[in-house]
Amino acid sequence: MHLFSFLLVFILGSVHLYGVVAVIQTYDVEEIKERHRRSVSTDRRSEIRDISPEDRPSCPPGQIFPSNRVNSTLRLRDLREEMRKIGIDAYIIPSEDAHQSEYTSPYDQRRKFICGLSGSAGYAIVTMANAALWTDGRYFLQAEAEMDCNWILMKRGEKGVPSSTEWLISVLEGIEHATVGSYPYLLGSRSWTNYEKELSKNNITLVKTNEDLVGNIWTSGRPSFPNSPINALPYKFAGRHWQEKMADMHISMKTKEADAMVVTGLDETAWLLNLRASDIPFTPVFFSYVIVDRKKNQTILYIKNHNTKLTANPTEEETTQKLYEHLNTGTDGSCSGKPGYCVEVREYDPVAVTDKVSSVVEYSERVWISPICSYAFYSLIPKGKLLQENTAISVQKARKNPIERLGMIKSHVRDAVALISFVARLEKEVKAGVRWTELSAADKLTEYRGKQMYNRGLSFETISSSGSNGAIIHYAPSNLTDKEITTDDVYLLDSGGQYLDGTTDVTRTFHFGSPTDFQKECYTLVLKGYIDLANVKFMKMSFGPYGRELDILTRRHLWNSGLDYRHGTGHGIGMYLGVHEGPARIGMTGKQPSYDHPIEEGQFFSDEPGYYEDGSFGMRVESIMEVKKFNLKYKFRNSVFLGFELVTLVPHEPNLIKYEMLSKDQIDWLNTYHKKVQDTIGPLLINTNREAYDWMELRTRKITYAVSAAPKEILSLLIILLSFTLVFVS
Repeated sequence: MHLFSFLLVFILGSVHLYGVVAVIQTYDVEEIKERHRRSVSTDRRSEIRDISPEDRPSCPPGQIFPSNRVNSTLRLRDLREEMRKIGIDAYIIPSEDAHQSEYTSPYDQRRKFICGLSGSAGYAIVTMANAALWTDGRYFLQAEAEMDCNWILMKRGEKGVPSSTEWLISVLEGIEHATVGSYPYLLGSRSWTNYEKELSKNNITLVKTNEDLVGNIWTSGRPSFPNSPINALPYKFAGRHWQEKMADMHISMKTKEADAMVVTGLDETAWLLNLRASDIPFTPVFFSYVIVDRKKNQTILYIKNHNTKLTANPTEEETTQKLYEHLNTGTDGSCSGKPGYCVEVREYDPVAVTDKVSSVVEYSERVWISPICSYAFYSLIPKGKLLQENTAISVQKARKNPIERLGMIKSHVRDAVALISFVARLEKEVKAGVRWTELSAADKLTEYRGKQMYNRGLSFETISSSGSNGAIIHYAPSNLTDKEITTDDVYLLDSGGQYLDGTTDVTRTFHFGSPTDFQKECYTLVLKGYIDLANVKFMKMSFGPYGRELDILTRRHLWNSGLDYRHGTGHGIGMYLGVHEGPARIGMTGKQPSYDHPIEEGQFFSDEPGYYEDGSFGMRVESIMEVKKFNLKYKFRNSVFLGFELVTLVPHEPNLIKYEMLSKDQIDWLNTYHKKVQDTIGPLLINTNREAYDWMELRTRKITYAVSAAPKEILSLLIILLSFTLVFVS
C-alpha cells in the first residue's frame, strides 16, 4: 500500500506539473541588425530582384481584386517625377510622423497615401522601377487586400523575405553612384544610421532630402495639419504637479551629466507638463517640442498657434486654468519676472526648433535625446556630446504614481460596466435574429462607453471582426468590409476607451452559437497561456527581468500544438495617453533593442495572446494588468518578487472553453478572477441593468475541477500505474 500511495502522489503531482516545461526558442519577429550585416551573395541578389507583385496571391492575372484596394499608379508616377528632379534612385517612406509616433494624424499618413495600407506599422521604398512595402504579421492579410499590384508585399519575419537593405542593394546593383533619399524629419535615427552603414558598404549613398516628397505630391484631399485645443490635466488625475516632474528631470539630467534634454515624443511632452489635446485620433496629445535646458534653467515649449492657445478658455470641463496660468508663464509665453519653474512658450516651427537645438548643443557638454527620435535632431548632436537612451520622462511615465494607479483601476471598472452591458444586449439580440454588423456593434459600443464618467472617446479604432475578418489581426471594419455578426461565426471584439483617469484596452472573443471543436481547442490554448502569464511571479533583479523573458509563458501551449501568433504578447499602456506605451514590452526579440526596459512595479501591460486561422476566424484574449509586489509563502534573502494583477474585469467566453484542457491551477485562477468580476462589477449592474448582471453572473459561476478534467495522457498513465500497483500488491 505504501507503493500505491507513492505512485498516486507521483501521478497527481504529474497532473499538477503537466505542461510546465517547454523548450524556449529564439524566434526573431523583427528586422535586426544581424540581417543588415549579412553580405548579399550574387545568387541571392538575383533571387531578390526576381521578387515581384505577381508573387502575391491576389495579383496574378484573372484574380478578383478586393473592393477596398487603393489605386497607386498615378501617385507612384508623381513621386518618381519628384525623385528625378533631385536625382535619387530610391526613396524611403516610413509610417511615422516627425515625432516618431506609432499612430499618426490623417495629415501625416504618407505611407498609407502612397501604397494604400491603412495599418499603423510598415515602411515603403520606391525605386524608378519597383515599389515594396515591409510590414509585420498583424497586417499581412490587410496589406494584401488594400495594396494594388504595383506593390511587392514583404512579410517581415517570414522565411526568405529580404530586409529592406538587402532589397535595395539588389535592385540598385549596376547603377553607378546610386543614391537613396529620405526626409530626415520622418525617418528615425536608428533606422537612418543602419541604412547608412549597410548601404555605404555597397557604394550606395543615403542622402537627406530637403523636402517631404510625398507631401509635395499629396496636393488634393490631404487633411489639414492638426491644431486642437490644449487643456491642463488636473492634479486629481495626474497625481503630481508638472513642477515636481520638472524637478525630477533636473535631478536625472544631473545624474547623467546632461546639460540639456530635447523632448520630441508627443506623449512625453503631454505627461511632463500635465497637458492633453486631440491632435492625433484616439491619443490625447498635441504637436510639440520641449527643450529642457538645465544649464540655463530654462524650459521651452513649442506649440501651434501659441499666442491664441495661451489665453484661450479651457474646453475641458474638469479644467479651470488657462494654459498660461497652468505653465506659470506670461500671456505672451514669456517667463520674464516669473518665479520658480516657468515654461517659455513659442510657435511650433521645426526649423526654429532645429536652430535652437543647434545653439543649445554649442554651449552644452552633453545633450540627452530619446532613441526614438528623428534623424534630423539626432544629426545635430556630435557623438562626443550625445546621450541617446530612454529619457527619464519615458521611464517615469510608465511607472504610474499612486493616484494614476488608482485612476487606472477605477477607469477599468467603468469600462467593464460599459462593455458587459453592451455585449449582454448584443448576444441576446443576435440570438433573437436582430441584425447586427461589425460597424453597428462598434458604433453602439462607443455610445455605451461615452455614457461613463470621465470618458473622452476611444483609445483606438474598435476592432470589431466577425468570422474570417477576425483573422486580420488589426482589422477595422468599413462600409466595404462590414460583415454581419451571427450565431455561426466567431466574433472578436478588441476595444478601449480614453478616460481622464485612465486608458483601457480589452479583447474578448465570443461565439453565440455552436463553435467547432477546433475553435474551442484554439481558444482554450490561448486562454491557458493568458492565464499563465497573468499568474506568474518573478524575482526583481538588477538586470531585469525583461518582458521577452516572460513571453514564452503565453506561447508554450500553442507551440506544443504546432500553433503560434504573429504579434507581441504585451504592450505598456498610458494613463489617459497612448494605448501603446514604452519603453518596456512583453514579446519575442532576437536581439535586445537598445530602448528595452525591465518590468517594474507600477507599470501596466496588456496580456494578449491569440491565434488566427486565415480565411476562417481569429481568437484573442486581452486584459490590462498592473505590476505589483507580492509577499509569497517564503522570503528569499534580500529579494523582491513581482507579479501581475488584472485591472480589466470582463468575463471570458465559457462557450469556447474546453475545461478538460485546463489545469487545476488555471481553473483556480479563473474562479478567483471571475469572483472578483462578480464582487466589483455586480453591485454596479444589479439595480441598473439586470440583463447585463444576469449575463455577467452566468459567465462567472464557479468551475468545479475534477480528475476527469486532467489531460487524457495523464489519465491513461494513471490507469496503467494503478493497474500495475494492484497486480504488484496482490
